[in-house]
Amino acid sequence: MPIHLIWGDDYEACNREIEEIIQTVIDPSWKSFNYSQIDGNDQKQNFRGLEEVQSAPLGSGGRVVLVRRSPFCNGCSIELANKLEQAIKLIPNNTYLILNNSNKPDKRLKTTKLIEKSIQSNSFSKEKSFLLPLPWDINGQRNLVKNILYKLNLKMNHEAIDLIVESIGNDSSLINTELQKLSLLSEAVNGKSNTNKPQEISKELVTKIIQNNSTNALEIANLLLQGKKIIALNKIQSLLKNGEPALRLIITLTGQSRGWLWVHLLDAQGNQDVKEIAKLAGIANPKRIFVIRKQIQGKSLKVLLELMQKLLKIEASIKSGANPIDSFKDNLLTDSKILTNN
Repeated sequence: MPIHLIWGDDYEACNREIEEIIQTVIDPSWKSFNYSQIDGNDQKQNFRGLEEVQSAPLGSGGRVVLVRRSPFCNGCSIELANKLEQAIKLIPNNTYLILNNSNKPDKRLKTTKLIEKSIQSNSFSKEKSFLLPLPWDINGQRNLVKNILYKLNLKMNHEAIDLIVESIGNDSSLINTELQKLSLLSEAVNGKSNTNKPQEISKELVTKIIQNNSTNALEIANLLLQGKKIIALNKIQSLLKNGEPALRLIITLTGQSRGWLWVHLLDAQGNQDVKEIAKLAGIANPKRIFVIRKQIQGKSLKVLLELMQKLLKIEASIKSGANPIDSFKDNLLTDSKILTNN
């Protein structure tokens, strides 16, 4: 009765882990019979999932029942908890129950204790957490890049890793996508290695691809800072039409805006230590502080806060499924009211 408890806000890493289990357990020829995905927000589906997990797989291979937004470790009804207690004893050895939630399991709950006890008693069961580092946690972001490099059997030096951190931040999905692109380009340039050794990605290649991708976005950020909204929107529209991912664009813009805001606030407090400012602001390269100071010279806190607010609204709108260009237009061309003492 293998149970996998997978949680955390790094959705990309969670999905990779889940997909790896599915590919290992299920025979592709029998997947339509032996794979079920349950929405944990639906009480009826939860009960159905607990029924299905008691069934042995059809044909060859194993069965997987995946519960997205699982309620079992974060609060569920007494009836559902009782059903879990009954079902968990009847799960066949070749049927896997995967419980996935972005939140940390509540260890005080009876259901959590039951699941963790079951995991401990079965060598095929596992609990894994995948948490994104905070925007100002540079070492955490470096480790995130290193972990994805390891998964893709790639390697690069610390300078190349810092370039990726500066350009992408803690977006696990984008990091994974860009590293795969870099891997393919490296193979095209250098040829595919015949060994199992990690493929090395040079700093020069990272600089060429990653920084070139963010150049236009940084130019747009500067236009927005100068109040040239129409010119910025035209460039945004052109980038999106040419296939630039909307989320990568907005993440670069918010990252730049966040850096401006932090440096402005820390400078206002009289902090002159460039390394400390870079650490607090989540900027990998302290030399960027001097550039940022020039960019925001003469800009008020109110202007920076307003820009940051607009960009965060755009990001939330795009992630909610809105049309990207409409999100940019609706928010950038609308005046915001910021409460500040400055």
